[in-house]
Amino acid sequence: MNVLLSLSFLFFAGSTLGWVLELVFRRFFSSANPERKWINPGFCTGPYVPLYGFGLCALYLIVSLEKYSALESLFWTRALLFLTGAAAMTAIEYAAGLLGLKVLNMRFWDYSGQWGNVRGLICPKFSLAWAALVAAYYFAVHPYILGALDWLSRNLVFSFVIGFFYGVFVIDAAHSIQLAARLRRFAAEYGVVLRYERIKAQVRAECEAAREKYRFFRPFRSTRDLGELLREKRGEWESRAASRRR
Repeated sequence: MNVLLSLSFLFFAGSTLGWVLELVFRRFFSSANPERKWINPGFCTGPYVPLYGFGLCALYLIVSLEKYSALESLFWTRALLFLTGAAAMTAIEYAAGLLGLKVLNMRFWDYSGQWGNVRGLICPKFSLAWAALVAAYYFAVHPYILGALDWLSRNLVFSFVIGFFYGVFVIDAAHSIQLAARLRRFAAEYGVVLRYERIKAQVRAECEAAREKYRFFRPFRSTRDLGELLREKRGEWESRAASRRR
């Protein structure tokens, strides 16, 4: 089957499944969500996280190299695959986080409290988590991926669904970039780095305080202007940061 079509399908599957994984993690395990509320994760509005789409494509390509290994030991071959996959996922995570910081003046996640972190974007703890996830992918997911690609090659009409996904994704990405541009202008004006998830939480709290319906798939939608809300909350954030430094 065409490699481009295969990678397009993997990006679609990885982005969607990654969104579900992040949704569950933030709901039940994230310390940044002490109230245990459902939070729409990621940069986009819809149910997909592109970072995982790129990650699944990378893992598929890396694991596919297993047959070319020159190592005789199956154990060391797999160990090398897991380490390579973890390194690839860490690199993708760092690149995405750095892009947010340098281009958008936004921090999408923060590992500053973790040991050995690099600019709060990556850290050994989550690199080990990536290694475990790569191992889980190798044993529990990759065989099904191969089966799904084989099924797709015999049912190319399903490519219509993939095309529909990309049509929606492009529109969503354009909307998200427009929103990010507004946030970037605010960050540049006040010389701050915005925390994307914190802003989502503030908008949700604002909706709940006003007894307004909170839109899960439009997490920045509120009756108040977003710039007005940010200007109001900026003073609170600065006060908290100052108190932590004392």
